[in-house]
Amino acid sequence: MIYLQLFFSFLQIGALSFGGGYAAMPLIQEQVVTMHGWISMETFSNLVTIAEMTPGPIAVNSATFVGTRIAGPGGAVVATLGCILPSCIIVTLLAYIYTKYRKMSLLQGTLTSLRPAVVAMIAKAGVTILVSSFFINGAVELFRENICIRMVVFFTAALVLLRKFKMNPILVMVLCGVANMVFCAAAGS
Repeated sequence: MIYLQLFFSFLQIGALSFGGGYAAMPLIQEQVVTMHGWISMETFSNLVTIAEMTPGPIAVNSATFVGTRIAGPGGAVVATLGCILPSCIIVTLLAYIYTKYRKMSLLQGTLTSLRPAVVAMIAKAGVTILVSSFFINGAVELFRENICIRMVVFFTAALVLLRKFKMNPILVMVLCGVANMVFCAAAGS
């Protein structure tokens, strides 16, 4: 039964995640955190980081991670197949349609109209991840004891390194991970 749930959950994600990995984040969160409760919001935030650091699409990496966590290697295969199957079918059909009707204005207009929705989905994913990282209980309450200062500092440092110094994003993630390990080790002793 769990295999079917994994397959159909990630089939929905694969079928509805237009715009790439970041646009899929709200869909993945809805399925694995809110709807099924397979992982916590904190684990989901870690999942996003891990999926971003590993090669391959974020949705596929997420499917593999969640599938493994819930049902072992078989769950990973089933969830990953569910995630990629819609793309394989849709891309094959779209390639055929696009080559046949590429000059049609209706097709061009449809593709153009999808852009704002994709931007909104990416923005929602970013805000959700920031809220879950910056606020200890996941709710925006501007009390000192609810704000995770360490995550705000890491975010600000990462933003400066990425924007001002144009550092490689992977290096910035590794530096933040090492800084967090050092901080946790120092706080634990």
